[in-house]
Amino acid sequence: MISSILAISFAAYAQEAVPPDQSYKVLPGDLLQISVWREEDLQGEVLVRPDGAFSFPLCGDVSARNKSVIDLQDEITKRLSRYISDPVVTVTVSQVLGNKVYVIGQVNRPGVFVVNPQVDVLQALSMAGGTTPFANLNDIKIMRRTGNTQQALSFRYDEVSKGKNLTQNFILQSGDVVVVP
Repeated sequence: MISSILAISFAAYAQEAVPPDQSYKVLPGDLLQISVWREEDLQGEVLVRPDGAFSFPLCGDVSARNKSVIDLQDEITKRLSRYISDPVVTVTVSQVLGNKVYVIGQVNRPGVFVVNPQVDVLQALSMAGGTTPFANLNDIKIMRRTGNTQQALSFRYDEVSKGKNLTQNFILQSGDVVVVP
């Protein structure tokens, strides 16, 4: 009885943990493993270029911009079906290298961090070894570029550490720069 309750609870948790509409989107710099069943010449690892695309035999350039692994499988299957009857395509992310955030300024280890897609501001500060004694904790900015525009989002460490105004501790996006003055 208890094991079935745990199984139901875990299943409910797993469904809530990653909603279907928020599946991982492939980013420039990611390494993908692509294989087509029973086609030895159509197996290999591809790098997603800075322009968000990659090349694959018989498919040409494939745009991965804002697409999930399932989207890419469908796209490659569609393109290959012109040459192969009923192709079975598998696409996996072998290395997540495209989701990078930058932490600079008064932190112990400033730099570029390859992160999973669910890293918030506090976690990024922790990855950078925490702040130095000279850091202005209530004037931290997150620089975010969207297209050709850039915005500065405020983060007040003292408020968040006291459990207040927790909406400031948002999930970072690839390319965000955390600036600790």
